[in-house]
Amino acid sequence: MKIYALYFSPTGETKKVLDILISAWDCKKEYIDLSDRDNSVFDITFESQDVCVVAVPSFSGRVPQFIIPKLQKLQGKGIKAMLVTAYGNRAFDDTLLELKDTMESCGFLCSCAVAAVTRHSVIPKYGKGRPDLADIEELKEFSVNCKRKIEESCSTVIVPGNRPYRKYMSIPIIPKATKQCINCGICYRRCPVHAIDSGNYHRCDSKKCISCLQCVTVCPRNVRQVNPVILKLAEIKMKKLCSERKTNKLYV
Repeated sequence: MKIYALYFSPTGETKKVLDILISAWDCKKEYIDLSDRDNSVFDITFESQDVCVVAVPSFSGRVPQFIIPKLQKLQGKGIKAMLVTAYGNRAFDDTLLELKDTMESCGFLCSCAVAAVTRHSVIPKYGKGRPDLADIEELKEFSVNCKRKIEESCSTVIVPGNRPYRKYMSIPIIPKATKQCINCGICYRRCPVHAIDSGNYHRCDSKKCISCLQCVTVCPRNVRQVNPVILKLAEIKMKKLCSERKTNKLYV
């Protein structure tokens, strides 16, 4: 038996949740970064006892859209899957449903699902410190419950959401490099949607950028930044939706 842990974690929050949620399994685990440009990493041959865990952040209540065609390359062949979304203390809306529909179309049996609260990737004031100690203990319990469900039942999980899914809208926040940029190219190589110009790393295609901030996270000199005025306006706009403490959700 092997756990295949597929994830997109541009600021590291989704990966934290993923690590906790697969902690109940004492077996070989293989991590696969869905933002990797090398499509060969998705040529996976699953064995009947393997488990596939897919963890993604909720972007505007949806799965980040560049991930969908990558997942569609998989061939589930009836193996069981756990669905995970991390959301920044607002809501996850149709994310789990869209993820479930995608995985089932590839032949996976979706056994369980988790929505976990994390620090908001764009506006870190919201969900600051999450997952906290209470969250971690709860997510560990979720891990045990998911393991039990996968081992003991072949039923399909029911998750919240609506079809058609809500309109996908990216936050119009585009990181830019300052004059201190040394043109190392790490941001270009790690951008999952090829939004950074290969000839000029200071340029970013606003039509391609999904505001995931992975380029900001990986910059070794912290010289990729977001306009603080735009961030402040976004913070004010989202205050009503994000201020109240949201809860983690388990679906088995």
